[in-house]
Amino acid sequence: MEIERVKCLIIGSGPAGYTAAVYASRAGLEPVLYQGLQPGGQLTITNDVENYPGYPQGVNGPQMMEDFKQQAERFGTDVRYGIATSVDFSSQPHKVVIDDQKVIEAHTVIISTGASAKWLGLESEAKFNGIGVSACAVCDGFFYRGQDVAIVGAGDTAAEEATYLANLCSKVYMIVRREEMRASLIMQERVKKTRNIEILWNTMTDEILGTDGVEAVRVKNTITGELREIPVKGFFVAIGHKPNSDIFAGYLNLDENGYIKTIPGTSKTNIDGVFACGDVQDFTYRQAVTAAGSGCMAALDAERYLAARDLH
Repeated sequence: MEIERVKCLIIGSGPAGYTAAVYASRAGLEPVLYQGLQPGGQLTITNDVENYPGYPQGVNGPQMMEDFKQQAERFGTDVRYGIATSVDFSSQPHKVVIDDQKVIEAHTVIISTGASAKWLGLESEAKFNGIGVSACAVCDGFFYRGQDVAIVGAGDTAAEEATYLANLCSKVYMIVRREEMRASLIMQERVKKTRNIEILWNTMTDEILGTDGVEAVRVKNTITGELREIPVKGFFVAIGHKPNSDIFAGYLNLDENGYIKTIPGTSKTNIDGVFACGDVQDFTYRQAVTAAGSGCMAALDAERYLAARDLH
């Protein structure tokens, strides 16, 4: 295999990776960034972003990520297509295999591989993704002010997003597959006390209906088999996220859901010279602006690590 040595390797794009690249480039780390399976990350499937500072008129997700990419390249980041397929963090320099073909030896590695939303797997869900279907109520709930929406899920995230939507929307239908929720008791009580949330127990999503956007959701009672159509303009999926961390499992400390553990207040992992930022380590906020902030932290941590070892 071809071998290349670099000071700083960034795995993954999106707000965290590109921000890390901007800071690392300006610090003279000459970063190489591999964009990964989904260049630009989850924002590339988001039509409108209105809550990121600096875009007073809003911006569509793909354009925003192109802006980030161009800024990183302006300062000298080497942005490449490619996927990290395996790693070896057992010794310095760290080794990362790209596309099973090339080995990158890096003194510092910044992981910004993100997390992927879990979906129901319906064809209509994919069809209306970005035009009525969303996996982020905080990101997209504003577009449905005063309208009826549905959300599927039964955990703390679903409960939290349902109550968030209830502050914006006229009615929120919460689709729960069983006759109980997995959410903590305090979150369940909050949902039940919210007057405009209707919980549909023992219910599953059969199909999302519409022409040019979401117009209704057809649900099925899991006990009786009865089908029912509910008019809604938005459909939110809150059944969890899966962090893209599988290839790091043998080396990095992960939590029970696969998120990379970092030392609180830093981007440092349990391996010296390896840093994590963005949604691959953030299971709480999962916002573009917090991902960008953690990307900045990772680049600064990497710069200090190299300077302390005279590898700058």
